[in-house]
Amino acid sequence: MNYSIKLVKKNEQATNLWSGGKTTQLAIYPEDADYSKRNFQWRISTADVEVEASLFTHLPGIQRVIMIIDGEMYLEHEGKHSVVLKPFEQDRFEGGWTTRSKGIVKDFNLMLSNGCDGGLTCIQIKKDIQDLVLDATGTAEVFYCVDGMVRVEIGEEEPLFFEKGDILSIIREKLSEEMSIKFCNKMEKNLSIIRATIVD
Repeated sequence: MNYSIKLVKKNEQATNLWSGGKTTQLAIYPEDADYSKRNFQWRISTADVEVEASLFTHLPGIQRVIMIIDGEMYLEHEGKHSVVLKPFEQDRFEGGWTTRSKGIVKDFNLMLSNGCDGGLTCIQIKKDIQDLVLDATGTAEVFYCVDGMVRVEIGEEEPLFFEKGDILSIIREKLSEEMSIKFCNKMEKNLSIIRATIVD
């Protein structure tokens, strides 16, 4: 199987201000894509919403999935549906909709374009070693460490140390076989990791 692994530490990520707070781009594909030009296949970011009410950027043609990390958000998609999201709850919507939010939160965002599909899940890593098998469906798997520190083993690669705010991307070129990842948590409490699976 051909694959590439990229670990981006929290202090290597670029954070920018926007009208409602600040946002951090965690991963974008292709890597030379530019969010401002909307020429990406997929993009992952976090946002700190620091105002009580905000209007989402209009992104026609882009499918969005948002998951709350901290706080509580009320999302209203004009003429569509509305939802209240608490930590690790999510909503999927079209970027071309008129969307407003209420609530001061930290959220995790997946944007999909050019026929890509994907989704988000939250994984609870218990103490000791936990195996995760990636099946032959996702061409990209991206993991975001919400808290703590986890040792990660991928195949025969050298172990990685995955800490709060870090992002780990695995891009797979051929999907003929499964792939195994081991997470090792030495803390007494469960640790949370957000997993994004993207299919193109």
